[in-house]
Amino acid sequence: MARRSSRKKAMADINVVPFIDVMLVLLIIFMATAPLLNQGVEVDLPQGVADVLQPNEQQPLILTVNQHGELFLNQAEDPRAPQPDQAILDRAAAVLALARQRNQPLTVLVKGDKAVDYGRVVYAMGLLKKAGASRVGLSLDLPEG
Repeated sequence: MARRSSRKKAMADINVVPFIDVMLVLLIIFMATAPLLNQGVEVDLPQGVADVLQPNEQQPLILTVNQHGELFLNQAEDPRAPQPDQAILDRAAAVLALARQRNQPLTVLVKGDKAVDYGRVVYAMGLLKKAGASRVGLSLDLPEG
């Protein structure tokens, strides 16, 4: 009779279950915090009375004008870096063309700091119109109360 060895073979498989658990927890954390992130550059918006836009699935195209008159596009490669006018025009035109091609409505907004010259905000709106936006809205802070 042959004797069997009492030694067990070493397990050569990698256990991926803990890795998957960690990835799912990270996914849930990112999904929960993503809507809380502020888009673009911090500006002090003027107050006014306006209709509240209904959110849709697609991220809006937002052109921000800070207190120094610099322009920032939220869908640029670096949304926190000031963009030259031509780069904004090119990127906005590409985003708007893609939305039109997919037949999806796209909200287009200008966020202008209340300390910036009004003409600079109008110029920003003109850039978006030139890029192909049919409607451009202004972003405001609603008065309290």
